Amino acid sequence: MLIPALLLLTVLVLTFSHYFGKYNESYWKQRGVAFYSRNKIIGPLWDFIFGKQAFFEILADIYKKYPDAPVVGVGSVSAPTVLVRDATNIRYILQVDFESFYHRGLEVQPGDRLADSVPFLNGKRWKLIRQNLTPLFSLVKLKTMYSVMDKSAQDFVKYLNDHPEKLKGNAFETLSTFCSAAISASIFGITTESIFDSPFLRMAQNAVVPTFWSNLRFSLLLISPWLFRKLKLALFAEHETFFINAVKQLIRQREKEGVKQYDFADLCVNLQKKGDMKDGETGLSIEPTDELMAAQAFFFFIAGVEPSALALYCTLIELGRNPDVLKRVHDEIDDIFKKYNNTLTYESLSDAKYLEMVLNEGLRLYPPLGILGRQCVKDSVLPVGNIKIEKGTKILLSPFEVHRDPKFFPEPDKFIPERFANESKAMTDHVYMAFGKGSRVCIGERFARIQITTGFIYLLRYFTVKTHVEGGEIKYKKEQFQVRPSNAALEFIPRNIKNAN
Repeated sequence: MLIPALLLLTVLVLTFSHYFGKYNESYWKQRGVAFYSRNKIIGPLWDFIFGKQAFFEILADIYKKYPDAPVVGVGSVSAPTVLVRDATNIRYILQVDFESFYHRGLEVQPGDRLADSVPFLNGKRWKLIRQNLTPLFSLVKLKTMYSVMDKSAQDFVKYLNDHPEKLKGNAFETLSTFCSAAISASIFGITTESIFDSPFLRMAQNAVVPTFWSNLRFSLLLISPWLFRKLKLALFAEHETFFINAVKQLIRQREKEGVKQYDFADLCVNLQKKGDMKDGETGLSIEPTDELMAAQAFFFFIAGVEPSALALYCTLIELGRNPDVLKRVHDEIDDIFKKYNNTLTYESLSDAKYLEMVLNEGLRLYPPLGILGRQCVKDSVLPVGNIKIEKGTKILLSPFEVHRDPKFFPEPDKFIPERFANESKAMTDHVYMAFGKGSRVCIGERFARIQITTGFIYLLRYFTVKTHVEGGEIKYKKEQFQVRPSNAALEFIPRNIKNAN
């Protein structure tokens, strides 16, 4: 009986696969949309689960395969899914018709406490929580935080000098220590523990380490959100106890001390004193519990360490490969230190104009997130191609490949900071999505830029950098979202500077 049952099951699966694949293909072809015919049922996720490439690389290959198509349909079980290529259509989704595409396309477990945060939330709940968190990154708050960032960067230089073995080896992990220090001190007010051997840093690193099971869990979330919830899977369950307890302790301590530091802990205390967060238009009310605040803190920390460290790491890779650019950056930084008598201020960052171009170019080549996702919440029509997008359709965007499209950035594989000399043109006219775009742009973008720039200024004041790329061409780790080189090594070399502190 077992063999006939298995044969019947095999026939049913093959039959379902054939007809569902045909449905996916005909759905998009009926709408005049090109269809990626490889793996018609789950499309690029099949190659991600069983292949060696990062998910963003697979999407980039599809992007390049259809150079004249404004959008490309791909296989999917849960909903029609399309990769959007055209610049006008991308802007339409992220900015023009935001009300139809505000959803991130992810539905996590209601009980996944650390995922109850701005990056994963949608609709009214997302809007209300984001509005109440935005004051943390106001200009006034950022200026207040800067002195702490500055000290973290100086401490990082001292850390490198005291640990010369860190000048070679795992540069990404080394740079992560600075990002951990900066966000721990400036956002959370944590300065008493050694940030260079911090459990927070280890947690941030472990939370984003790709494994077979984390990749499978991520793929299942995209393939079948219904099954993901039925199986009661959680994205960050293993970090809940540690992080929620840590944030609770931080909030209680700040309440007891009553000392204003104008950081996240203060924001939590103030929100909880005021009572429920309320939206006057919709009537939605949300209690700012310790668990909800811990979820926001979790992603502030994750987003403040991994992506910022990647921005530093990847940009330094290119600086080490472009000595003329590196020299110009060194000269600019030396001039800034001379002008401000070796004491930097928040205002002095505005003098690092060429460094800003360098950072923008680094983020163009290596956007921290190589993929953006959206889901249509009400019927809409993409302007280029007059393509009807039905409610429920999932949208995939490829910042990595859009940033390397010669239509938008001539000589896209070259590291040319000068292309950002006219910042408004390069970052507005073209589809530049280093921190996302539109109303769901990264809430901490300004903080991240200040953090990264400060790290660059101090690091390159006292060190130069050499890059070693195994095989000559950059290759990438198999990640879900992140763009992380796998075969590049950095070497930090102390500089001999006159009149340096």
